[in-house]
Amino acid sequence: MREIQFREALREAMVEEMRLDPKVYLMGEEVAEYNGAYKVSQGMLDEFGPDRVWDTPIAELGFAGIGVGSAMNGLRPIIEFMTFNFSLVAIDQVINSAAKVMSMSGGQYSCPIVFRGPTGNAGMLSSQHSQNFENWFANTPGLKVVVPSNPADAKGLLKSSIRDNDPVIFMESELMYGDKGPVPEGEYVIPIGQAKVVREGNDVTIVSFGKIMKVALAAADELAKNGVSAEVIDLRTVRPIDYATIINSVKKTNRCVVVEEAWPLAAISSELTYNIQRNAFDYLDAPVVRVNSLDLPLPYAPTLIEVILPNVKKTLQAVEAVMYK
Repeated sequence: MREIQFREALREAMVEEMRLDPKVYLMGEEVAEYNGAYKVSQGMLDEFGPDRVWDTPIAELGFAGIGVGSAMNGLRPIIEFMTFNFSLVAIDQVINSAAKVMSMSGGQYSCPIVFRGPTGNAGMLSSQHSQNFENWFANTPGLKVVVPSNPADAKGLLKSSIRDNDPVIFMESELMYGDKGPVPEGEYVIPIGQAKVVREGNDVTIVSFGKIMKVALAAADELAKNGVSAEVIDLRTVRPIDYATIINSVKKTNRCVVVEEAWPLAAISSELTYNIQRNAFDYLDAPVVRVNSLDLPLPYAPTLIEVILPNVKKTLQAVEAVMYK
């Protein structure tokens, strides 16, 4: 094991896959000469050259379309959005081209492409740069949606995403690029669609993903101080969702809280809540409780951000609700 940064884990995944497969290339704004807006692609231009590490204009619709077309013709592009807020400019290529080409061509064409970049709040960037669209993309048949929470998962899941023959939305966090964590030496791949029980417990299940896993784990630490044993599950991917791991946990703990950064209406937490109450109703001792961001655009002021986003205090209150305390 080595302690490396989240951004380094992503870079290792891309570099290793590009060395293995000459069909893999990286394209996006500032990924080459500037070494990446968040230094994820640092040094990659020097190793692979401008034919495989492409700087683009600020034109997401255009370079996403180039990526989709090249994937249909046998390449395996990695398309970096400087933030997934900007993916809205390219969403027609993602939803109406990449996600649908396999079914609309009757299986004649696949689209092995990865769209990756940061998602969600990154601190005082205001409404247009602080949104979570995991549930938007997860709602689309034909896409896979991956949201890692630590460097090891970032590397293992990105390698799987690059090798996958379906289009993958790979969503990171600006606030995590500098996070350090242990990453195994050598070849390391994590299958898409497998959640992980990161902390075992008996009294309540807490489910989350991405950077909000920090909130879930911090809440579990606080609960332990008061004698409450929380089982914490990291979804890792939100399409496909590993329902079995969650249901098995709820059958053991009989209570569940889902913590998610996105707005509450039609969120991933809504889907999880339905499936838990549909498939584990007889095991529940309380209704599932969700902790989401408030149903508001995120403002600039840090005091308001704290009020709107999920946090440890809100998570503890949710646990108290399901435990009737």
